Amino acid sequence: MTVVEGVAIHSGGRSRVRLLREDGPIRFVRRGVRIDAVVEHVVGTDHATSLGAEGERVHLVEHLLAALRLAGFWHGVTIVAEADELPILDGSAAPWQAAIAELGAPPPPPPPIVPEAPVVVERGVASARIDPGASMLCCTIDFPHPAIGRQRWCGPPARFDELRDARTFGFLRDAVSLRQRGLALGATSAHAIVFGDDGPLSPLRHPDEPVRHKALDAIGDLVLLGAPIAAHVAIERGSHALHLELMLALAKESAAHGAGA
Repeated sequence: MTVVEGVAIHSGGRSRVRLLREDGPIRFVRRGVRIDAVVEHVVGTDHATSLGAEGERVHLVEHLLAALRLAGFWHGVTIVAEADELPILDGSAAPWQAAIAELGAPPPPPPPIVPEAPVVVERGVASARIDPGASMLCCTIDFPHPAIGRQRWCGPPARFDELRDARTFGFLRDAVSLRQRGLALGATSAHAIVFGDDGPLSPLRHPDEPVRHKALDAIGDLVLLGAPIAAHVAIERGSHALHLELMLALAKESAAHGAGA
């Protein structure tokens, strides 16, 4: 068992989690309620992915799920959450690495999901699609900010580790409105990249760190499928809500193909 503790970026409180090696799907436990890390348990996508069951919820699961994915874990881990939001740590997946390493070697991965037809979803100017082909993730963002603009990251699973230390980001101008909604109450430059009008308030780890983090978020969210996607995934202006729509559309396409086989 390993323990990780830190600030919850949205609630502003302290958060402590325990990671245990147990057979079965990746799952969270909150006040005794088991919440499997599957698409069906997504209950929120506002600035984070939230899972829930039987009235209990766990928020901001995507960074830990991404870290587990990068370590090769698709199952065999239980996360006991003592608060309803996981700690933000430094805003990336990197601080989870040491705790996950203490769990030992991951079990063998499940067979991949192999789509046989394209899957496309759109939300306004945002879009995501899955096309049959070699495993690849491509993410593009476009922000009207002088320090961000249009950025693109593209790579196969063998390069996903490049995304591990990319931090979440936000804009100083949005701080007041977010806090009025009860969000980002614990946000500081220690937990995220904060962009002022002219640029980041602290140095970036990578020139394209924003798009790298968006790709990391996508990896974490797609873990909720329970298996890797053996296909080309392209996400334009991604969000947790868009990722959820893509997963639901993929599940629908897979079920339709299975029903017709």
